[in-house]
Amino acid sequence: MIGMIALAGIMVRNSVLLIDFINLQLEEGVSLHEAVIQAGAVRTTPILLTAGTVVIGAFVILFDPIFQGLAISLMGGSIASTALTLLMVPLIYYMTEKRKHQSKENEAARPVSTKVPTEEQTPETEAEKETA
Repeated sequence: MIGMIALAGIMVRNSVLLIDFINLQLEEGVSLHEAVIQAGAVRTTPILLTAGTVVIGAFVILFDPIFQGLAISLMGGSIASTALTLLMVPLIYYMTEKRKHQSKENEAARPVSTKVPTEEQTPETEAEKETA
């Protein structure tokens, strides 16, 4: 139980920092795609260092018969949560936020008037009527 609580705290903290970094990049005007990639590149080292520290710390208590189960759950859970944090969190965030950013880009690129005049609506001069 203690191992699950510790791992949940580490995973949530890493995920929050990753999403926060993406949001900071978006505020600076970086596209969503680039912000997610940059966040993954910048935050990978701290996340891996945290996971490595947990694994090394749990390795020390691995040979104690009383705490061996805790050590195994910490080591395995840390590796799994690191993979989920680095792969699934950015992917799910990108998939959920992609539609919002596409609709904002479409609204910004949309012209003021989207009506295209038809032949009946275009004004013709007398000279154009005579040549037709």
